[in-house]
Amino acid sequence: MKRIIYVALLAINMFNPVYGGDVSTLKVRHIANDMNILTINETNKYLLLPIQESAPEAKINVLINNKNIYDTSINVRLARENVDYYVPFDISEYSGTVRIEIQGVPADALCWKKISLSDTFDLENTEKYRPVYHHTPAYGWMNDPNGMFYKDGVYHLYFQYNPYGSIWGNMSWGHSTSTDLVNWKYEGVAISSDALGTIFSGSCVIDHNNTSGFGKDAVVAFYTSAKQTPWGDCQMQSMAYSLDNGKTFIKYENNPILTSSEKDFRDPKVFWYTPGKHWVMMLAVGQHMEIYSSENLKDWKWESNFGEGQGCHSGVWECPDMIELPVEGTKERKWVLICNINPGGPSGGSATQYFVGDFDGKVFVNDFPKETKWMDYGKDHYATVTWNNAPDGRCIAIGWMSNWQYANNVPTKQYRSVNTIARDLKLFRQNDNLFLKSEPCVEMAEARKESLSIKSVNVSKNESVLLTHLSDNGAYELGLSINPVKSQKVTFSLSNKNGDKVRMIYDVVNRTFAMDRTKSGEISFSNDFPVVTQMPVGKSKELKLRLFVDKSSIEIFVDNGKFVMTNCVYPSEPYDTITFECDGNRYKVNDLYVYKIK
Repeated sequence: MKRIIYVALLAINMFNPVYGGDVSTLKVRHIANDMNILTINETNKYLLLPIQESAPEAKINVLINNKNIYDTSINVRLARENVDYYVPFDISEYSGTVRIEIQGVPADALCWKKISLSDTFDLENTEKYRPVYHHTPAYGWMNDPNGMFYKDGVYHLYFQYNPYGSIWGNMSWGHSTSTDLVNWKYEGVAISSDALGTIFSGSCVIDHNNTSGFGKDAVVAFYTSAKQTPWGDCQMQSMAYSLDNGKTFIKYENNPILTSSEKDFRDPKVFWYTPGKHWVMMLAVGQHMEIYSSENLKDWKWESNFGEGQGCHSGVWECPDMIELPVEGTKERKWVLICNINPGGPSGGSATQYFVGDFDGKVFVNDFPKETKWMDYGKDHYATVTWNNAPDGRCIAIGWMSNWQYANNVPTKQYRSVNTIARDLKLFRQNDNLFLKSEPCVEMAEARKESLSIKSVNVSKNESVLLTHLSDNGAYELGLSINPVKSQKVTFSLSNKNGDKVRMIYDVVNRTFAMDRTKSGEISFSNDFPVVTQMPVGKSKELKLRLFVDKSSIEIFVDNGKFVMTNCVYPSEPYDTITFECDGNRYKVNDLYVYKIK
């Protein structure tokens, strides 16, 4: 049952709504102990709920014949003293008088004066930090990407979603689609909570051969049902299937399909293992991964565990993935096990590690058991997973661009959290080791618009380049090659006229590249935000960089993805100037270019 219907007509603004219904049609009965009954005598599409993020959560139930029609209550932070924004609560499917029970809100709360009815809801962007070419939810909270698949020319992206506020809660699967991985269409809620619990992370597969019996080419979703009980949290694996290309899902009647006594037992990643002609499921269980097999997607057999003594164990392992990739310049192929961890990242908080080795359909063996390999060295790269059924043999990944240290507090209201740009994954060999290469997806080149290029800049004193109109929307790609000549350290910065500045430091001697966002703009929302992040870089005559800047983020790719750093920033205005600093030793900047995006 969908709780939200999205419309294109724009009439109600989230922050200052023009009420579309007569408040007199809403009647509130305040009962003892902050219990309230809201009666609606007129049928409208939406009940607009005023949200105050600092307020405690209230519980909302829709009553039909005095019975709650939802399996679980909806938690909403209804306004007590002030309104931060509004969210829509869909009531269009109910006929006649609608009664809504609201628990935990006092009679003198501001929400009773501000709540209203409307037939429309305004999805127009009102946030200065909302990116131009990165995916975001139209409104509400988003974290892990889920269930991505490609079918009939369309990329499907599901995500952990709270449609009732911009703070984590009410976990369901939101849904967006794209034909180019750059422009996204918001499709609403795809899978909502039920009696087994809220809907945590998972994956989708296309069942080409109808192994499940749901139908040829059915889209089958796997997710964690998470339920809080008086006896403790319970996490179990469930499935649902879609016969309309992922628009709607039918939940499997015999859910759950996998259970455990473990507290952390979640995030199923399912894929087809061709040599063995069976399905594989990977699950994150505390600080290890469990691997299962199945012939029909319904009945699963445990095969092995992976993780003890491997990689970083400073936090809980989450959101696993397993992919087979080619090694550049060879005919060799290797398996990569992706493991997201929180906390324990190289820059603090959440991050993504990976392992390279062999997989026989049942057991994964890490070729480099004494090493910890990081997919991204920035502060804001987590929950990275890949698309199922990607075209042309590509392996395409996307991550959540935030950090659990401050994700609920970043300075946005209408929405919270962003996805990284999509990245094409490959392996490359360096000496006797194998590493993951994350290239910006090829579609990003097709999103380029106007450009500026400078063949070379000889830096013997501070040199600034004004990006002019190419940066006026805060969304651009910047590329350059740095030849340090005799310099031991090369520093350049992106800045604006208000003094917001992000400094980049290339340490030639120690072969590191750092980004300093301590003066990048708004940083007061968390002590964990103003930091300097650092990554290793290879030895080369010139350091080749591609930077993707988009209003509230900077993604840095060294040597086209051999080393990557992703960080959020919140400048008061777009960065419109690049300045190359000189410490007295000359260096050279070659092939400088800027492309406006979208």
